Amino acid sequence: MIELRNTGPGNSKVKATYRGDGAAVVVGYSAVFYTGQPGTEYVLGEGIVERIRPGAFDRAIRDGHDARALFNHDANNLLGRVSSGTCRLSADSHGLRYEITVDRNDPDHQRVLAKIRRGDLSGSSFAFQPLKVTWEERDGLSIRWLADIQLFDVGPVTWPAYGATTTGLRNDELEAIEKERKDWPALQLRLRQLKLAQLEAAL
Repeated sequence: MIELRNTGPGNSKVKATYRGDGAAVVVGYSAVFYTGQPGTEYVLGEGIVERIRPGAFDRAIRDGHDARALFNHDANNLLGRVSSGTCRLSADSHGLRYEITVDRNDPDHQRVLAKIRRGDLSGSSFAFQPLKVTWEERDGLSIRWLADIQLFDVGPVTWPAYGATTTGLRNDELEAIEKERKDWPALQLRLRQLKLAQLEAAL
């Protein structure tokens, strides 16, 4: 299941900057790591939050996941691509950062750039599939930790429905995550049993 998360302007307003050669570059953070500060976790449902661990994007960047830069997750609004070098990804202490080189001959780029300059377009988002997830119960919350992901797309969005505060998940997405949460204790028990069996076999 592909999931979407938005990052609102409070965490990193998407902006246009300029390189030394005068070329415009769209820059933003598609995801932020959990720091304990407000706005760095996502509310998935009642009593359920999601937090992204630092390092969650390292493998995707290292392995060169061919993510696309899209406006509003729309494949018809392609702004860049990792494999072509027109979208560049990096991770720092804040989160997943993207840079899109603006093509002055591309009408889609010019439309997005104009919206950013006016201040109409301020949020970012990313689409992903979780590869490594752990769950933790703490202070009355069920916490879903993302530790590794498959990255599909990044880019600016019109509606940052939450500034890392609420995801606005569809019912089927929420049901799948709730099932994952309920299945986690049984999975942990099974893993412990397997490790114990391997240890006994080694002895």
